[in-house]
Amino acid sequence: MLLRHTPKEITERSALSINPAKTCQPVGAMYASLGVHGCLPHSHGSQGCCAYHRSALTRHYKEPISAATSSFTEGASVFGGQANLLQAIENIFTVYEPEVIAVHTTCLSETIGDDLPQMTDKARESGKIPDGKHVIFANTPSYVGSHVTGFSNMVKGMLRVAESTGKKNGKVNIIPGWVEPADMEEIKRLCALIGVAITLFPDTSGVLNGPMSGQYKMFPEGGVTIRELKGTGDAIGTLALGDWCSADAARYLDSQFKVPCRILEMPFGLKATDRFIDALRTIAGVSVPEEIAHERGQLVDLISDMHQYFYHKKVALVGDPDQLIALTEFFTSIDMWPIHIVTGTPGKRFEKKIKKLTEGSPFPVNVRSAGDMFLLHQWIKNEPVDLILGNTYCKYIARDEDIPQVRFGFPILDRVGHQYFPTVGYKGGIRLLEKVLNALLDRKDRDDSEQSFELVL
Repeated sequence: MLLRHTPKEITERSALSINPAKTCQPVGAMYASLGVHGCLPHSHGSQGCCAYHRSALTRHYKEPISAATSSFTEGASVFGGQANLLQAIENIFTVYEPEVIAVHTTCLSETIGDDLPQMTDKARESGKIPDGKHVIFANTPSYVGSHVTGFSNMVKGMLRVAESTGKKNGKVNIIPGWVEPADMEEIKRLCALIGVAITLFPDTSGVLNGPMSGQYKMFPEGGVTIRELKGTGDAIGTLALGDWCSADAARYLDSQFKVPCRILEMPFGLKATDRFIDALRTIAGVSVPEEIAHERGQLVDLISDMHQYFYHKKVALVGDPDQLIALTEFFTSIDMWPIHIVTGTPGKRFEKKIKKLTEGSPFPVNVRSAGDMFLLHQWIKNEPVDLILGNTYCKYIARDEDIPQVRFGFPILDRVGHQYFPTVGYKGGIRLLEKVLNALLDRKDRDDSEQSFELVL
């Protein structure tokens, strides 16, 4: 009974979004901030906004998310929040002693027009920022873009500390985009195997998937350090994984410090991972190690062995643009066909990219940027699919239409494991295909007649 009132007949809606496939910019900015070592995110707005952003991340990662707020009242809402922010910066450095504060705005402070660069300069001039400490910031109005936009803005904001000595340090900057902490660990592992020295930022591994040690630490051991961020201006190059999440920061380093950049798709699946590994190999000037070739062969073997269960399965995808582009390429390469694809993040170039990737589809393909899950549900009612891949909010559609679901993306509120098991790289591709295959085969076992219910598939 949950969403069964959704009509099958589709009508255009220009001023109403129902179950949008996104959340607001500050959530993405807060997640990016947590990938900086010793960083306390700060929400420049009301307490309620900060509470929502923290709870959204806490429920996804099953970890307590620490963040501060400017705690706007009626006065700050009318006259501006400068006094609140200056007092907050002084209090935070005095009480919590972070290495860096990452300030992001909200709808309220953006509507007022608070000037973060001016406020940060004033905090420095008035001695509220101790020597050796830093304040970074990003403008993240919730009424523009999505959580993906906020992530991108904060990653670019991190580079305000970047410097150039004029001498290259031999390292490669890698901007991973919005992926899980386990994915960031996997990227670092692959780079180490190839022998490439990197600076990964942001880096939430060890922060949002750390161990229970029995000892409380306000700031976990993980995260990119300020020293490493300063060195990004001396890198030999930058690899940005994902156009929406990572490209702006990479282009900033190129324009400001002449660090050449290359924009790649997120390394989900065979082809995208091949391009990522080849880029690393080229930069390092080495051959691909046998261990990585072995992992690639395992993924190819799994695809070959189980191809009959993937062949011509229709899939509905919902999530973030960078992830959906890479997933669409991966699924089409194994003859699965995404036919309904929705992201809540604006950008018509997303639709063009998806249409190009699905040109050979034997089925009609629907794609929408700045879309919502209500439309996705209507598409599914008109053309059913064999699998839904998306976040927890898809479970209502999956239940109502009796379709298997694989949870992927943000947020995942009702399952665990996404912060511990990577889906990038060849090993991640095996993990992702295992989840997809198990969902399809579980449905096959459930629906098979007694005559075709087999022990061995």
